[in-house]
Amino acid sequence: MNDNLDFVAIGDTTTDAFIRIKQAHVHQTDGEQDKELCLENGAKIPYEFVKVIPAVGNSANAAVAAARLGLRSALVADVGGDEHGKEDIDALKANGVITNFVKIHADKTSNYHYVLWYKAERTILIKHEEYEYKLPDIGTPKWMYFSSVGENSLLYHKEIAEYVRNHPSIKLAFQPGTFQIKLGYETLKELYELTEVFFCNKEEAQIILKTKEDNPATLAQMVEKLGPKISVITDGPKGAYVYDRTNMWFMPTYPDPAPPYERTGAGDAFSGTFTSALVLGKSIEDALRWGPINSMSVVQKIGAQEGLLSQHDLLEYLKTAPADYQPKKI
Repeated sequence: MNDNLDFVAIGDTTTDAFIRIKQAHVHQTDGEQDKELCLENGAKIPYEFVKVIPAVGNSANAAVAAARLGLRSALVADVGGDEHGKEDIDALKANGVITNFVKIHADKTSNYHYVLWYKAERTILIKHEEYEYKLPDIGTPKWMYFSSVGENSLLYHKEIAEYVRNHPSIKLAFQPGTFQIKLGYETLKELYELTEVFFCNKEEAQIILKTKEDNPATLAQMVEKLGPKISVITDGPKGAYVYDRTNMWFMPTYPDPAPPYERTGAGDAFSGTFTSALVLGKSIEDALRWGPINSMSVVQKIGAQEGLLSQHDLLEYLKTAPADYQPKKI
């Protein structure tokens, strides 16, 4: 089984409890990105409903995206020996993701996050349980996709880098999570240099590069100098930029059929779909056409996975795309 995998995602998984609230407001502070969700302190705040979604997280979302697109997809993750851990595994299996590499820690609890959902945006209260990370023998999949893990994982990064180096046929996609971004480039230099395709948004790139440069195309070129062969910088509704050491592309978003309902997982949908297209032998241009379609679909639903499309459905959207929905060399 290990030798027939297309896509192995590595990273923490969690249960998200979406709490839909209305009695709140957003306070704008200094910059465009500096916004605060405000609730009355000491008050009882009513909520509309709660929706609990198991087995999500950057890597789990990418694994589900790959499975929906027809790839033989697996997840390397850690869960506790509680009911939430069982639900995570059951949900992954239901989505076609191979769970042989999900380790159950009988004496631990599973990750559980609370999502404060106001209008189309969300603020997530997160807590990564501390697991003893260990990379299993995953064989030689075509691609490995690595993203968010807990803060006690520095040695795990070194183990993953060594595995990729010892299996040169494996291509690595790296989408750093919050802790990995905080670690910085120097600490993860080896991983950056082994990366085939790297994903982050414009603000994350500025943190990684320690720069105030805000041109996404320039940031993509700066990230490429850290080692990745293909650097992808997303800029929310403004589109995405890709640099492959020779060419630079800009890709607009796919038009929303309705205003976004909830934005969780849009970035994961893009990066997981872009990588899956490359696994399937598609060009960078085709991968750019695929990614925004799944992002568009995901934000029409609650959570990061409900809107992920099958390959057939994604291609149907592509057939009816506007004429200007094309990657542009810049």
